[in-house]
Amino acid sequence: MDRRDFLKTASAGLAALTLPACKAVSPNAGTDSKSTANDKPNIIFILSDDVGITDVHCSGADHFKTPHIDALAQTGLRFEYCYSTPLCGPSRCQCLTGRYPFRTGLINNGSDNAINPAHEIMMPTVLKQAGYVTASAGKWGQMALGPGEWGFDEYLGVKGSGKYWRDQTKTYYHNGKEHELPEGKYLPDIMHNFVVDFINRNKERPFYVYYPMVHIHGPIVRTPDSAPGNKDLYTDNITYMDKLVGLLVKELERLNLREKTLLIFTGDNGVAKFGVDRATIGGRHIYGQKGTMFEGGSRVPFVVNWPGTTPAGVVNHDLIDFSDFFPTLAECAGAKLPDGKIMDGKSFAPQIKGSKGQPREWVYVELNGNSYVRNARYKLTNHGEMFDLKDAPFTEAPVPANTTDAGAVGARKRLQEILAQLPTAPGGAGGGKKRKKQRRKN
Repeated sequence: MDRRDFLKTASAGLAALTLPACKAVSPNAGTDSKSTANDKPNIIFILSDDVGITDVHCSGADHFKTPHIDALAQTGLRFEYCYSTPLCGPSRCQCLTGRYPFRTGLINNGSDNAINPAHEIMMPTVLKQAGYVTASAGKWGQMALGPGEWGFDEYLGVKGSGKYWRDQTKTYYHNGKEHELPEGKYLPDIMHNFVVDFINRNKERPFYVYYPMVHIHGPIVRTPDSAPGNKDLYTDNITYMDKLVGLLVKELERLNLREKTLLIFTGDNGVAKFGVDRATIGGRHIYGQKGTMFEGGSRVPFVVNWPGTTPAGVVNHDLIDFSDFFPTLAECAGAKLPDGKIMDGKSFAPQIKGSKGQPREWVYVELNGNSYVRNARYKLTNHGEMFDLKDAPFTEAPVPANTTDAGAVGARKRLQEILAQLPTAPGGAGGGKKRKKQRRKN
């Protein structure tokens, strides 16, 4: 199905900030789970755009305050080592399918048509079978078709990135209908109102909200709270993103849904060019940025908050990659994983519930013909380059191929065995920054 067909205009009039009324999905629709709806947590997955570890205060950011996200970490669980694909399209696909890019074929932002519902299954389809009502709110781009074709009951969003005001995008879509974005209305507010409306209408049954925010993708422009003449709009956008997270938590509290709701906040890839100058932790610049195969390209903030279930104020050092979200949320929801599909993810549901679980030994990152696997200390690329990450995310020190260090020799052998089972797809048009020889950076 062509995106243009999916987004055919069905409304010529202006759409107000208040969304058109929608009927709640029947509480009994689509469930085949043995557990009751009351046993299942609501799930809200907030996926911020181009937000790296140096953009969120609780992840170590020197220059930005994010009190509402920080509060989720202080009363929940923060993972220190979470790895995405370093570009939005493959990152989102891996998150929603639980499968690495070489399996799905979505290896860069130009390969969106590699996937279709005939041979890939996304998270909402699995959760609906377990009795959930599902919604997507925000950016949907670099993936074929639209949220409805992938199993979301309701959806609101925009194609592309960095869309906030009418001078950047004249329309948004809501449940297959295109609406005019009124002059003076801020699109992230419309998305937030959609989420709040959806939750209110479905508060009596388990819901899953995939919330891919448009913050803080460029172009970096003013927010409704920006003071006249203020030139630090990057900080304004981080502050507004954090504000929206806080407003969502406040609404859950008002509805008495906090202890019933598993809330996740993370970023789709590392810091982008607009934030590179201030990408520091403890006064040191991190190495790499969005589109690169370095720590700054893939390591993202990650907070899980489920009051009464997640341990409070704990920092977890297990390795997590974006394929892990699918099996984790399925386990928390009591949902069955798809039959006949190789799932790359490893559930960290036990860690969410305060247990040790079975942490990963390694994570895998792939983008457009380049890949690496890393363990707690070393990483090895598909080009044979090995790096010592003991000072990451600030430096990545090359390890000579002829090293005699026993630890490094053993690590190379083990990481090569893993890479041999993960055949990197050939690169193509639409990828990230070209690979360059990695160098030590202090």
